[in-house]
Amino acid sequence: MVAKPSLDPVTFEVLKNSFITSVDQMGEQILRTCYSFVIYNRDFSSALHDADGNSAAQGNQDIAVHVGTLHFTCKDVMRAFEGDMHPGDVYAINDPYAGGTHFSDVRLIRPIFSDGRIIAFSQSNGHWSDVGGSVPGSFDVSARDMFKEGLRITPVRLFDKGRFCKDVAHLIASNTRDPASIIGDIHAQAQATLVCEREILRLVGKYGRETVQTGLAEVQDYVERAMRQRIAALPDGEWETQDFIDRDPAGKEGLIPIKVKLTIKGDKVIYDFTGSHPTIGSIYNSAFGATFSAVAAGMKTFFPDLPLNSGFYRVFEIIAPEGSIVDAKWPVAVTGFLMPFEKIMNAIYEIWSKILPHRAIACAFNLEYLLTGGLDARRPEKPIFMFYDWLPGGWGGRNGKDGCNVTTACFGTGLMAQPVEGQERANPILTTEFEILTDSAGPGKWRGGAGVRKTSLMLEAEKTVISYICDRERAVVWGIEGGLPSIPHGLTLHRAGRDKPDWLGATFSDVPLGEGDIFSRPTAGGGGFGDPLERDPALVLEDVIDGYVSVGRAAMDYGVVIRPIDPDICEYEIDEAATRAERESIARQRSGWLATDPEEVAAAYRAGSIDRLDVVRRYAVVLDWDDGTLLPTSTAQFREMFHKRSAAKWRPSEAAGEAPLPSAAS
Repeated sequence: MVAKPSLDPVTFEVLKNSFITSVDQMGEQILRTCYSFVIYNRDFSSALHDADGNSAAQGNQDIAVHVGTLHFTCKDVMRAFEGDMHPGDVYAINDPYAGGTHFSDVRLIRPIFSDGRIIAFSQSNGHWSDVGGSVPGSFDVSARDMFKEGLRITPVRLFDKGRFCKDVAHLIASNTRDPASIIGDIHAQAQATLVCEREILRLVGKYGRETVQTGLAEVQDYVERAMRQRIAALPDGEWETQDFIDRDPAGKEGLIPIKVKLTIKGDKVIYDFTGSHPTIGSIYNSAFGATFSAVAAGMKTFFPDLPLNSGFYRVFEIIAPEGSIVDAKWPVAVTGFLMPFEKIMNAIYEIWSKILPHRAIACAFNLEYLLTGGLDARRPEKPIFMFYDWLPGGWGGRNGKDGCNVTTACFGTGLMAQPVEGQERANPILTTEFEILTDSAGPGKWRGGAGVRKTSLMLEAEKTVISYICDRERAVVWGIEGGLPSIPHGLTLHRAGRDKPDWLGATFSDVPLGEGDIFSRPTAGGGGFGDPLERDPALVLEDVIDGYVSVGRAAMDYGVVIRPIDPDICEYEIDEAATRAERESIARQRSGWLATDPEEVAAAYRAGSIDRLDVVRRYAVVLDWDDGTLLPTSTAQFREMFHKRSAAKWRPSEAAGEAPLPSAAS
C-alpha cells in the first residue's frame, strides 16, 4: 500500500516543483562553469535524493540513460561512508558494477545536512571525455575486461568538510589524457551540488525540516500511486520481443539477441530478460544499473506527464540472468553499454506500442560515438586533443505521425548536437559536410525521421587514431506494423592519395589517421510505421520536395511515381496512373522478394544490380557491406523479425508471385 499524502495540495505542488527546479539549477551551474566541451553539450545529469538515497527529483533536460542509475550510486556511497559523513563532504564514484553506467560517467555526491542530520543528497553526473585506458576517449571495442577501459573510481572523498582533497583529485586527473579539464569539471560538478544544497536549505528555512523531508517522500509516493492506478487499468497479460546487437567479435557470425518479456499483473509490471545472450567479447555489455535505467526510460516514454523519481521504479521488477549481456559482472567490459541499452529501450517501445497503440512508435536510430585523438600540430606545443563527437538521427514513425527528423538519440534527448565551430576551434578537424541524408528514413505509412551524414577532414596532427562506437550495421533499424527498415550504420575512411574509400563499419578502435584523410558516417533514420504502400502519395511528394526521399526510392519503397518538372525550383508532379500500377506491382512481388535465395541477393549486390537499401528493405538480407559477403545467420535472424514486424502486417495480394532479381545490365 502506498502511504496517503499528509501535505496539503498547495504545499505539495510547491515542493514538488521546487525539488525539480533545484536539480535544473544544478544543470545551469554546470553549463556555466564546466571545462569539457562534451559536458557543455549536455552530456550530464543531476539528481536530488532523500536521506535514504532514493531519487526524489530529476531535471527537465537530464539524460535518460543516467537518471535511472543515480540512486544506485548514491546508495553505494552511503554504504561506503556510513557513519563518516560530514557537512561540506563531496564524494566521487563512477563504478558501473555498483549501479553506474560506464567509467566515463563520473558522479559527485554531496550529503545535505540540517540540524546536524542528513536530510537529502545532491548528485551531479558528468561524462568526462577521457578516463584513461588504452585509446583516446576510453572506448576500446577490443576490450574484454575493464582493465583497458580506464579508471574505476569506487567511492572516494574529494571534499572533506569543505576542504578540497587536492591529492586525491590530482591522482584521478593524472590518469586521464586531459587532466586540466578534469580538475575544472570536478569543481564545476561540486559547485552544482552546492547550488542544490542551498536551495533545499532555503526550503527548510521556509517550511521546516520535517515538511521538506515529508515532501521528498510524498513526491515519490505520488508517482507510485499514479503509476499503479494506470497499470491496474490495463489488461493483465504477457508480451515479448527481441532486439539484437550486431555481433560478438570473439564469437561466430550472428546477431546477439536481447530478449524481453513484459508481464502485467494487477498494478505491477515485470520485465524478464531470460534467454538473452551471455556477455560478449567486447565493450557492448550492460551491468545491471544500466539495464535498469533502460527499462525505466523505455517505459517512462509512454507515461510522459509524470515526474521521474524512485516512485516510478517501485512499480516494476526486473529479472536479468546473471552473467548475461544485460547483467554483466566485474571485470567484464561495459563501456559500450549504450548499445544494449538502446536495444532494450526499443524492444520496450515495441511492446508498449501493442499495449498502448495510440502511442505506438517504431525503432529509433542508434546513438554513435566517434573518438579521435592525437597531438594538435597547429600549435607549437602540440597539445593532446580529444575529438569526441555524436550525431543526431531519426526516430521511429508513430501511429498517425512521421518520426522526428534529426533528433538526439533515445539514449538521452537532453543531449545537444555539438556545434562544428566549437569542435574546429578545439581540434585539428574540419567538417566538410553535415546534412540531412536523403532516403535514410524507414519507409512506412508514417515514415521514420531522417538521419544525417557528417564528413570530416583531418588537418595538421600527429600520432592520431580514430575509434568508432556504434551498432545497427547488421541489426538495421526496423519498422513495425508493416513499416520498413532504415539504413545500415558504418564509417568510411578515404585515405589521402588513394582512389577509393575503405569501409570500416560500425565498430573499430585505434585506427591510425593522417593529415588529409577524410572520414564520413551517416546516422540512420527511424523505422517506418505501417505499410508504405498506404502512405498518401501527396506526403511522398512533399518528402521528395523536402529532400527526405529521392525520386527513385519514392517509386521503389512507396510505389509512388514522381516526374521531375523543374527540380531547381522543387517542381515535381505525381503520375497517378503509373503510381497505381507500381503499387499493384510491388504488392504482388514483395512476398517473393523475401523468399529470394540470400546468396542470389548477395551476388546481385556485388554485381551492382541492386543497392544496399534494396538488400535490406526488399530482400531482408544482411551482408558484409565491405565486400558483399553473405552473413547467413544474421540474415536468418533479421528475416525472421522482418516477417513478424513488417511482412505479416501487409495486406495479402490477390496475385502474389515470384519476383526475379534485376540483372546487372538493367
